[in-house]
Amino acid sequence: MNVKKILVSQPQPSGNKSPYYDVARRHGVEVVFRPFIKVEGLTTREFRKQRITLPDYTAVIFTARTAVDHYFRLCREMRFAVPDTQKYFCLSETIALYLQKYIVYRKRKIFYSETGAIEDLFPLLNKHHDAKFIMPVSEVHNDAKTRALDTLEGFSYVKSVMYRTVSNDFGDDEKFDYDMLILFTPAGVKSLLSNVPDIAERDVVLGAMGDGTIAAMRDAGLEPRVVMSEEATSMPAAIDRYLSSHNK
Repeated sequence: MNVKKILVSQPQPSGNKSPYYDVARRHGVEVVFRPFIKVEGLTTREFRKQRITLPDYTAVIFTARTAVDHYFRLCREMRFAVPDTQKYFCLSETIALYLQKYIVYRKRKIFYSETGAIEDLFPLLNKHHDAKFIMPVSEVHNDAKTRALDTLEGFSYVKSVMYRTVSNDFGDDEKFDYDMLILFTPAGVKSLLSNVPDIAERDVVLGAMGDGTIAAMRDAGLEPRVVMSEEATSMPAAIDRYLSSHNK
């Protein structure tokens, strides 16, 4: 079948320089961006059930910008004025710089991993071991980071659920008229099955990025036909490769 319309389950890029647009122009197809999942913050009532008192903690570990957003949101909603002495430990420089959205960067104690690996934060965490650490996480989070932290001898911290990922459901008047669908997370696969339960019977080319997403798709009885490879090291390149072979 000829692919004419592609749904990429991500937010629409800003500007017009996305490689997805290059693929669309090259093959004369339409690319639509529509996330299958969205992030929803816990309410203050839900947060209080964890019996965590934010002012008790003098240091925060951030592993994602989403965690930054919901930490400061809850602080604001609970009327906790984060002190200037608060310490921030970030998984990457990108996350550290994102803190500028909420604080005066140059006047704070901010540390980050140079490589993006949690293990590279260990020397900094050990140096400040007297601090009381809290780590904002999603309701379903990547335990690899917490398992790594648990191996750090003499280090203690508290995980605090502050947000969750939920399905971004299709509206009643929203058409599903796509020839190709690209998914990026296992949660996206779950959302697809909820929104389009007969997807296996439809003539739709499926693509998946990441081992977890591919596994979730196959567990659901679906086979991804567009995946990254040595010849196509990005999802736009994988789509381009597929269209070059199959669109006539």
